[in-house]
Amino acid sequence: MSRIGRMPIAIPAGVTVTIAENNKVTVKGPKGTLERELPVEMDIKEEDGHIVVTRPNDLKKMKSLHGLTRTLINNMVVGVTAGYEKVLEVNGVGYRASKQGKKLTLNLGYSHPVEMEDPEGLETVLDGQNKITVKGIDKEKVGQYAAEIRSKRAPEPYKGKGIKYADETIRRKVGKTGKK
Repeated sequence: MSRIGRMPIAIPAGVTVTIAENNKVTVKGPKGTLERELPVEMDIKEEDGHIVVTRPNDLKKMKSLHGLTRTLINNMVVGVTAGYEKVLEVNGVGYRASKQGKKLTLNLGYSHPVEMEDPEGLETVLDGQNKITVKGIDKEKVGQYAAEIRSKRAPEPYKGKGIKYADETIRRKVGKTGKK
């Protein structure tokens, strides 16, 4: 059985990976630099253009950390080369998004506009008035900020109004039926 933790991570051209003490991994690439402290129990080595993660023993905790550590390093490598993005859609009559500088303004049917500031290292791009793209090199931060935007007005099941991910499908419900 092929385990995720055992797969070597290829280092693309233009990317440098530094492994310091206490498993502090720094990945530098064309889009920027990412740094992360990984579990000390894992053994991270660089072997001829690949990064290999090995675990000390077969305890359940070590097995879980093995795959996690490898995936986190891989996400860092992909982040500094290609970057990550999440697309959100704003659905609903009168619901729209606008942007001035680093400030994202959402009109979501509340009595006031909802204003959000782009976090450090992330940027939001608007495509029309109802498509928001969150871009960045850190997968975790991109997903977190996209989730925060979505939480301002999550989609409801009756009319589908609200902010949803582009690839998300909303389970629709049938509304009330009138008395006969």
